[in-house]
Amino acid sequence: MRTVGVEEELLLVDPETGEPKASAAAVLARAALADPGQDVFEKELYGQMLEFATRPQAEMAELGEEIVRCREEAARLAGELGCAVAALASSPLPVSPSVSVNRRYQWMAEQYGIATREQLVCGCHVHVSVESDEEGVGVLDRVRPWLPVLVAVSANSPFWQGRDSGYASYRSRVWARWPSAGPAELFRSAARYHRLVADMVATGVILDEGMVYFDARLARRYPTVEIRVADVCLRAGTAVLVAALARALVETAGREWRAGREPVDRGVGLARMAGWRAARSGLGGELLDPVTLRPRSARAVLGALLAHTRDALADSGDLAMVEEAVQRLLRDGNGADEQRRLLADTGSLRDVVTECVRRTQVAQV
Repeated sequence: MRTVGVEEELLLVDPETGEPKASAAAVLARAALADPGQDVFEKELYGQMLEFATRPQAEMAELGEEIVRCREEAARLAGELGCAVAALASSPLPVSPSVSVNRRYQWMAEQYGIATREQLVCGCHVHVSVESDEEGVGVLDRVRPWLPVLVAVSANSPFWQGRDSGYASYRSRVWARWPSAGPAELFRSAARYHRLVADMVATGVILDEGMVYFDARLARRYPTVEIRVADVCLRAGTAVLVAALARALVETAGREWRAGREPVDRGVGLARMAGWRAARSGLGGELLDPVTLRPRSARAVLGALLAHTRDALADSGDLAMVEEAVQRLLRDGNGADEQRRLLADTGSLRDVVTECVRRTQVAQV
């Protein structure tokens, strides 16, 4: 069975005001003091963000338990410094993010200007194991049409600089400002993939391979495909759902690649439109059907995703869990829906953040 690992970026906030707080360096120092060899928590581009990575897991129940443990540990470390963590993909309250002290990050600030200063967004990256770069590229070419559905499922960034953005996942629109971000053309082979990456680095527009921000890519350090489209999910259970769907997509794509089935090629322009539609609507409106690229209800498109991955979900033992989680998500909404309901109930973005701090520790979808 393919293993899955998750990287989550959490927002550090002041527990009283709800405003983002640049405490990442202090939290990481505290983590290193408690465990000098720890490799769970990492520095991110901004001082208001904290990233953690799980170990590869074969069972979704164990992955979920680890995500919850990592969130709890992040909350404990932050709490010792008068800070809190929230699984929010964008800050509901206004913020002027501070770039972390790091040569790489300073290069980005100088190279990309205002785009760097406006990129305080938190994502969820899912790593799924593959046997080789050739299989990995075969997978990348075949999961491509389905990735916008994961944006809609995970959408958790409706607010931007104190206002409703009008989007369910505004994080994905902000992220698209990076020059290498978004969907890519079909690669067809590992050689072509690596040649394109090398050509991108050679332009000097990006610093190295790590700045190739495709929606899905071959990981640099692990034998995995890294799916990078999701917002960090408010609830840990939703993150597990995204991970289970990602693994099922990879396994389905791997089977298609081995069977010699050609990938669908609809062009980058149409892929961008599907991503935009998912970011705008989330689960509250129509999405573009991954096969026909025509509008369909979110319920129908999620049904198509489940049908597309049913065999892989059944073989991994995830089918019942995923079906139940999808129904619950369609009934109750995603993180963006929850945030908007909280604002309607409280009238306060500060209270939205405070309640999201609490829900970050809730295990269910």
